Amino acid sequence: METNPLIGITLSNWDSQVKRITTAFDNYKDEDMYLQVAPGRNRIIYILGHMTAVHDMLLPLLGLGERRYPNLDEFFITHPDSPETALPMPGELRTYWKDVNAAISAAFRQLSAEEWLDRHTMVTPEEFEKEPHRNRFNVLLSRLTHISYHLGQLALVNK
Repeated sequence: METNPLIGITLSNWDSQVKRITTAFDNYKDEDMYLQVAPGRNRIIYILGHMTAVHDMLLPLLGLGERRYPNLDEFFITHPDSPETALPMPGELRTYWKDVNAAISAAFRQLSAEEWLDRHTMVTPEEFEKEPHRNRFNVLLSRLTHISYHLGQLALVNK
């Protein structure tokens, strides 16, 4: 739906970054998903679950729908990674990841350029009037940075 070239470029970048990190996750066998980025740091499976939960949060944050997997918060948002915690299986998380990103991508394309500049749901109209940069587009930009951060972590994993 967008007609603004900057929105189109950013959405193309989103698709590219999601594809890159999906490929990175898919390059690990299920048993490798328990490797740590570095000693005492997050495991690959935790990063996958965390990214899935964060992307799932985008739907209500941007006013695009309800979350699909709020049950992931307990494992991947509320608590840090711990090898003692029993997490969902890698295959299950991979399915959730792809499902959430397909829903987000479709919803993103329904927004007009003007709608991208509307406030997100965590800011009140009064706050938004004072701080118009707290809009949907800025959330998209911050999530692109988030993907890049975790792609960098995955590059550090030694198989």
